[in-house]
Amino acid sequence: MESTRVDRWLWAVRLTKTRNDAAAACRGGHVRVNDRPAKPATVVVPGDEVRARVNGTTRIVEVVRVIQKRVGAADAATCFLDRTPAPPPIAAAPVAHRERGAGRPTKRERRVLDKFRTGQL
Repeated sequence: MESTRVDRWLWAVRLTKTRNDAAAACRGGHVRVNDRPAKPATVVVPGDEVRARVNGTTRIVEVVRVIQKRVGAADAATCFLDRTPAPPPIAAAPVAHRERGAGRPTKRERRVLDKFRTGQL
């Protein structure tokens, strides 16, 4: 087993839930093999780089081992090396805080809050 279809491999290593989802991602242009757009029948071999956009995130993986049948999660994890860069850290924005029971903000307080929210303060 030296090669297999990319849609079958994506399903087998659990990057997509179903093989149909993998094929649809290929047809939609969301899968690239070695920086080339991939059709569902594109062949993958060990050493290939697969970029797949699944569930809104782009996964970059290198094929280590080719499998055709779906296996357990632990075995599937050994079939690829995840080269996906870490997501950028989310900057925590300061939160405007008012005392509980203070009532509605006055016109002046509302203006200060609006400036704070837009970053002008």
